Amino acid sequence: MPTPVESAELLLKLYELRREETMRKARDFVLSFDPRSIGEIQTAMMGPDGAYIRMVTSFWDMAASFVLNDAIDPKMFDETNGEHIVAFGKFQPFLPQTREMLGPNFMKNLERLCTEAPGGLERVAATRERIRGMLAARAAAAAKA
Repeated sequence: MPTPVESAELLLKLYELRREETMRKARDFVLSFDPRSIGEIQTAMMGPDGAYIRMVTSFWDMAASFVLNDAIDPKMFDETNGEHIVAFGKFQPFLPQTREMLGPNFMKNLERLCTEAPGGLERVAATRERIRGMLAARAAAAAKA
């Protein structure tokens, strides 16, 4: 198990990577992406924003691998991150079909990290619905403006 300082150093490195300009754009896209079907995922993956989806999902899958392989303390990771749950929640309802399209290892580490946590699937579903509510409120505010 890593020391708290080692975990903190890796978490800070992950945070630095999240601040990179293209990664920020990718994260913004994925946050606003609200697929309701595998068809919407397929369309997005084949469109101009497909690279953003691949960037964000592979980033969080990599981070999850660090946690699962004891490079980052799981408690410290969970206390300092939540975006991985958002990213996983976007694809979780369509994982089997998405894996048929993108390969069997798509988000495997992230799935394990999210679902093996206490109350994991409930947390993913609650987060997905909370983000959908935020997106709906943002759209309603924009329509009024």
